Formats: sequence, structure tokens, C-alpha cells
Amino acid sequence: MAHPEVDIELDHIGIAVENLGSGFEIYKALGFTTLETEEVPSEKVKVGFIHLGNRANLELLEATTQDSTIRKFLEKRGPGIHHICLRVKDIDGLVRRLADAGVRMIHTEPKMGAHNCRVAFVHPASTGGVLIELSQKMG
Repeated sequence: MAHPEVDIELDHIGIAVENLGSGFEIYKALGFTTLETEEVPSEKVKVGFIHLGNRANLELLEATTQDSTIRKFLEKRGPGIHHICLRVKDIDGLVRRLADAGVRMIHTEPKMGAHNCRVAFVHPASTGGVLIELSQKMG
């Protein structure tokens, strides 16, 4: 049941992969034919989006440099779920509210991410070990 007082939806699940091509193979076997790719130089990552039927997506993440956080994640944990992303309407207000509540943030100010979205990450130390990305589509 939806909570009308909270206007947040699942945007995507981020999955770290060694490379987008081999990472997409299982999804091709499931019947997906399109992987929309984009490079995000500020994050040292190339992403591939798989659109699901319920407005949610899967985001494959490939490191583009050896010092990328995705490369470090892969070296430490191997391929797998990296983060969940929540689609929000007022990222600035939500980031302030979380910080005021003592929630540890990786980004205290939203920044530009993939797909023309402003993003901010909540530190896993405040979420029971889950890296949460907050995302607001611009325009």
C-alpha cells in the first residue's frame, strides 16, 4: 500500500559488473534487448540502464578507471548489488531533513549524476549497510 505522505519511488537498483557487455548477457537471456548506456566522468563509471515495466530500472555499473569506487567495490566484493536508488521530488529538502535528523550523508549537497538527475548518497552506516542514492530528475 502506498503512503501518500511520502512521495518516493524505487528508481533503480545499481549492479556492479566487470563490463557492461558481459553483465548484460543474463538480461538478454531474460528477454531484454536494449541497454541504454551513458558515461559519467565525474563518477568514473559507465552505466547501462535496463527499463522494467513498472517505471523502475536496473543500472549496470562499469568502472572506467582503476580508482573508480566501482572498481574498488568489485575488488573488495565482486560483481553484485551496489546500491538502491530512490526517486524523490525535492532532493534539497530531503537531504537537509536527513542531515538534520543525524543521518550520515556521503553528499551533503546534491550533484549531477546520470540521466540528467541530481543525486546524493546516504552512507551505509546510517542505513543498516545499504548504500542509498537519492535522485531527482531535472527538467
